Amino acid sequence: MQDTFRHQGLRKRLVQELRGEGIQNEKILKAIEKIPRHFYIETVFGDDAYENKPFPIGRGQTISNPYTVAYQTELLDLQEGDKVLEIGTGSGYQSAVLAELGADVYTIERHQPLSNKAKKILNHFGYSNVKTFYGDGFKGLPADAPFDKILITAAAPEIPKELLKQLKVNGIMVIPFGEGDTQKMIRIKRLDNNEFEKETFSTFTFVPMLKGVVD
Repeated sequence: MQDTFRHQGLRKRLVQELRGEGIQNEKILKAIEKIPRHFYIETVFGDDAYENKPFPIGRGQTISNPYTVAYQTELLDLQEGDKVLEIGTGSGYQSAVLAELGADVYTIERHQPLSNKAKKILNHFGYSNVKTFYGDGFKGLPADAPFDKILITAAAPEIPKELLKQLKVNGIMVIPFGEGDTQKMIRIKRLDNNEFEKETFSTFTFVPMLKGVVD
């Protein structure tokens, strides 16, 4: 697979579209312009990789549309060197965006084939600042906690208490919250050991966040 001038041109067009939809963080837009999204989706969808839409990636999972990726990343307020826990590796595309922004990424996927595939592509692009894990996202990674930021890329029916414990004081969690067809994007900031501040943003649609692992 190659990254052609045509692909690069389509990414520039996509970035202009995202800017028009309200994404303002230039570092995020630069990352999206750089990352060849067509490597992260099934070949059959390759020609449409730079359309602002999600695609199935197998196992009932999807790669989010670029606007959603940019929106969630913007809410995280990432600083270079932040230690980020990502729940739901999927294709690895969101991990790559976080990595391009200088984050130290720990990403968990409950579907082993997806985790293996994402690890392979992230290694291919040299993202040494991404560590992939096969496991239950509801449990997080207590051995590697605490984290500056936590990003959840599936619809959570509840806010996982184990993940809140793994968030640093002044840390931020971004999570699509709610059951059913749509979810509200929530940003949670940890104010101290026992106090959290919650903000509610736009409505999105995600696949459900499920417990356990699948091999």
